[in-house]
Amino acid sequence: MTTAKKTTAGRQGFKTGEAVVYPAHGVGRIVAIEEQEIAGYKLELFVVSFEKDKMVLRVPTAKANSVGMRKLAEPDVVKKALDVLTGRARIKRTMWSRRAQEYEAKINSGDLLSVTEVVRDLFRSDAQPEQSYSERQLYEAALDRVVREISSVNRITETEALKLIEQSLAKSPRRAKNEAEADAETDGDDLQEEAA
Repeated sequence: MTTAKKTTAGRQGFKTGEAVVYPAHGVGRIVAIEEQEIAGYKLELFVVSFEKDKMVLRVPTAKANSVGMRKLAEPDVVKKALDVLTGRARIKRTMWSRRAQEYEAKINSGDLLSVTEVVRDLFRSDAQPEQSYSERQLYEAALDRVVREISSVNRITETEALKLIEQSLAKSPRRAKNEAEADAETDGDDLQEEAA
């Protein structure tokens, strides 16, 4: 198996140095385009590095689109994603195992809006009951994907992207109502303590 690195212009619209989204792993960067000989066939591959996960993936250039690899979302799609977060959570009244499978499928779809829906639906404010372990795992996986893509598209740090997401989640109608109720309860407790 011989490997010869190529630094020629991109294939199927992709080029080296470009940030891309791979559905099952999120945002990565094409670090090279290689040609390898496998079982007598020459195969051209994108070498995609996921620095945060310390992982390198080789994707055949001919299969990049069919496996769902895509360019980063456009800024208007990021804006739509942030708008999705301000909406009301849509939680189906089905068994958790079925919902978990649906959430997992959305996360692995690589579609920013679908992943953002998972973040919106699984988010819990301080005033709400705590999540189960599996809910928290799915929420954190979805949140990580959204944070990475927004930070890459907007060219901001992941911390700044997380703040944008949290600000959008705080605008949700249900959350605003729950937090207002929690504040009212806290104020009521203070008044009772003062009266005592």
